[in-house]
Amino acid sequence: MTMPDAPERTTSTDEPRFRYTPTLAQQIELRWQDIWEERGTFHAANPQGQLTGPGESPASGNPYFIMDMFPYPSGAGLHVGHPLGFIATDVVGRFRRMCGDNVLHTMGFDAFGLPAEQYAVQTGEHPRLVTERNIVTYKRQLRRAGLAHDPRRSFATIDPEYVRWTQWIFLQIFDSWYDEDAQRPDGGRGRARRISELRDELASGARPVPGHEGDNTGGAVWAALDEGQQRDVLDTQRLAYVDSSPVNWAPGLGTVLANEEVTSDGRSERGNFPVFTKNLRQWKMRITAYADRLTDDLGLIDWPEKVKSMQRNWIGRSTGASVRFDVVGTAEYDPAGAGGSLEVFTTRPDTLFGATFMVVAPEHPLLDEVPAAWPEGTRPAWTGGYETPGEAVAAYRRESAAKTAVERQADAGKKTGVFTGHLAVNPVTGTSVPVFTADYVLMGYGTGAIMAVPGGDERDFAFAEAYDLPVIHTVEPEGGLPEGHVGAYTEDGVAVRSSNDEVSLDGLGVTEAKARIIEWLEAKGIGEGTTTYRLNDWLFSRQRYWGEPFPVVWDEQDRPMALPDAMLPVELPEVPDFSPRTFEPDDAASEPEAPLGRNEDWVSVELDFGDGVKTYRRDTNTMPNWAGSCWYYLRYLDPTDTAHAVDPELEKYWMGPRHNPTSGPAGGVDLYVGGVEHAVLHLLYARFWHKVLFDLGYVTSLEPFGKLFNQGYIQAYAFTDARGVYVPAAEVEGDEQTGFTWRGEPVNREYGKIGKSLKNVVSPDEMYEAYGADTFRVYEMAMGPLDQSRPWNTRDVVGSQRFLQRLWRNVVSEETGEVTVTDDEPDTDTLRAVHRTIADVRVEMENMRPNTAIAKLITLNNHLTGLSSVPRSAVEPLVLMTAPVAPHIAEELWSRLGHEESLAHAPFPTADPAYLVQDTVTCVVQVQGKVRARFEVAPDVSAEDLEAAALSEPNVVKFLDGRGVRKVIVRAPKLVNIVPA
Repeated sequence: MTMPDAPERTTSTDEPRFRYTPTLAQQIELRWQDIWEERGTFHAANPQGQLTGPGESPASGNPYFIMDMFPYPSGAGLHVGHPLGFIATDVVGRFRRMCGDNVLHTMGFDAFGLPAEQYAVQTGEHPRLVTERNIVTYKRQLRRAGLAHDPRRSFATIDPEYVRWTQWIFLQIFDSWYDEDAQRPDGGRGRARRISELRDELASGARPVPGHEGDNTGGAVWAALDEGQQRDVLDTQRLAYVDSSPVNWAPGLGTVLANEEVTSDGRSERGNFPVFTKNLRQWKMRITAYADRLTDDLGLIDWPEKVKSMQRNWIGRSTGASVRFDVVGTAEYDPAGAGGSLEVFTTRPDTLFGATFMVVAPEHPLLDEVPAAWPEGTRPAWTGGYETPGEAVAAYRRESAAKTAVERQADAGKKTGVFTGHLAVNPVTGTSVPVFTADYVLMGYGTGAIMAVPGGDERDFAFAEAYDLPVIHTVEPEGGLPEGHVGAYTEDGVAVRSSNDEVSLDGLGVTEAKARIIEWLEAKGIGEGTTTYRLNDWLFSRQRYWGEPFPVVWDEQDRPMALPDAMLPVELPEVPDFSPRTFEPDDAASEPEAPLGRNEDWVSVELDFGDGVKTYRRDTNTMPNWAGSCWYYLRYLDPTDTAHAVDPELEKYWMGPRHNPTSGPAGGVDLYVGGVEHAVLHLLYARFWHKVLFDLGYVTSLEPFGKLFNQGYIQAYAFTDARGVYVPAAEVEGDEQTGFTWRGEPVNREYGKIGKSLKNVVSPDEMYEAYGADTFRVYEMAMGPLDQSRPWNTRDVVGSQRFLQRLWRNVVSEETGEVTVTDDEPDTDTLRAVHRTIADVRVEMENMRPNTAIAKLITLNNHLTGLSSVPRSAVEPLVLMTAPVAPHIAEELWSRLGHEESLAHAPFPTADPAYLVQDTVTCVVQVQGKVRARFEVAPDVSAEDLEAAALSEPNVVKFLDGRGVRKVIVRAPKLVNIVPA
């Protein structure tokens, strides 16, 4: 293949004409980017279909699927912090390609989202136009970085064809229910099944009808329901369903939010608006059905333990027991308590003997009726100063209603609460215990009631101390508690004071005690072993314009109807106003009003579902922006496929279990790189959607992402003036020794995240112009370990530039532009340096440590710089090893060295073991205590080999003069002492 002419550059008279400068770098980089695109150099070949490799080559090598968390295209474009992960995956992809793998690497755009909509609200410009313009900027910036993406596979989540398949997946979830007993292909139990299968089983009587009593043998109960009632039963079982329940309402945003979108202080993650709890009818996804699988399958994937822990904590699986306490009372004083019971969930049923009081949430229905008078034994500290339980509880309920759930949890340390007047019976001791209400107990968690064991829980102990309640320790260390111990004992130990006439836990460890008390509770019918979860179903509705419309309509009875596939995609209509109605941030009484409801011609639609043309109403909510990011990795496999969301054969090839030597039993993307901030939101949602698709037979991999890597962040210095106002960091002068100034005035330096607010944004475009993309790439990869954050300092970039300039000079004359390498054989030291570098760099690249790989490349480059002439056989491996981090200059040098083909698919160098022997050491050989020989050996030479070498040394043979050897003392590798016979 004939290479295009190499670029030349005119320079000033005091600079060599062919020096590697930013201007020359830019010429080289733009030229090679055009060549790669023209040749399809980075086209990944599918095993079938139209997407072939370069030159229409078929798939070969192991499939290796590498991915970045795709960006949201904001109007500001990229700053230098964004490409860190993108360049890292590019380095890995280029390396794997040179190792013979069939690498799939591309980049799409997560294009629905609030920023474009907010901009549209401000300007009146359609969010699609804004977003598409931003995508053009991002694509230019990413291409300019030299990223080896397959451009044929790129798309945006707003593309109509992609929206079509996102809506189609929603309909698959809507058309499914979760059968806890069904066998899965992976051998487990519990999976999604088609809703038609549930209908058939209800009609045949194979299972009872949910929500309806009676024997459904032969389908009797089901047949007694009319069509509308049957639809209601099925709709309540779907994995995508509509439910009226408490949601997170942000009046300042005009939309509801998922739990994951609310910060720990009860405000919206975006905009920092107050969030209120409000009952609304919304779409939900039944992610809770998958709680166990989402927890257990974390053990099948190679993810950072921190992220796994965050997901486990968010799912919040707890095992323990549900226990029922009888509530006692009289018809006269406590009508609600007569014959009632209070159910609690506890992870420590082994401590039941130490439960001395109970606490219920202020919203608990037990408090709808309370005793008319305080029971005997009520202490003054319990009443809150009120004459009756009714007055005390009503006042406390009013006080709690004014707080958010987050505020209530934050105030738990204050230990506020009142006695309700109710008494409950501890089922293991038979004693009556008082029931309090306190707002740190929430109705949304568990049963809204807890049993309090102050001897084993610090919070319960503090409450007991504040209200003068008894403390019983039921777990102690071997030998008992230390003398004078005060407070809860929360460490491991054995059960004490835990027996009655029917069961004894005394002397048992925690695990054994739990099992025994659960067995007793179940036998008595007053409790059972239980597993609970913190995870709630995923709130899936947004009162927004810029999102995927729901592919459903509502009939006259306000029941949802799925649209047929032929009607997809449902596209967004034109509306007079893009914004949802927003309210004062603290207007908790406000109600959502979505923008789509303002186009009546779109909302009202006439359709024929087989029973004649009728008028239906479209859903005016849209899906959350997470919908598009739940499955985009699957669409990368072939975005041109109009028949499938994903072709099952392609998914099996690229993502199936053990699809290559490093893929695990769950399969999935081979390397997924992104920020740890997505640990719960995107990653949990994507895993859920993927498992539904697995259950329905659309994918073979158990998990979407087999290996996850969280890159660190690039931070930068920011500067404030005497007023504390940020000034443009690029305009600040000075250093640590002389101090920093802006426009002649002293400024203070601080260290923070790159962003417009800190005025420390550095655009990659600035780096491309000032240094070239390769220098920028090398600097970002050399700054430190990929998983750690690091400071950006533009002044340090010149070090990476010098490395590439020296590499250039080792091949090309700066004066003539001619190649200066020789065909001479390298000396032994050079061969050792080359092959040791090859071996080390391969290890560093395989383990995603480009910073240390670059350090070793610099060392070898400096070694070659010190030679009088550079051998071709020494510099060509260096050029190949440099290619993943600095691909443009490597391609240019490779071409100038006489190679017609791109090095993108050239084999990565392999080290010759013969040159990996470490530097030799001198071994001294003594005969009868006198030095008779010296020779060079490897530091790791064995004692046997060293002895044999010493005895065969000519000078040693001469001094032995035929005498035998009585003893040989070997101190490898430096000494051999021979004692003649």
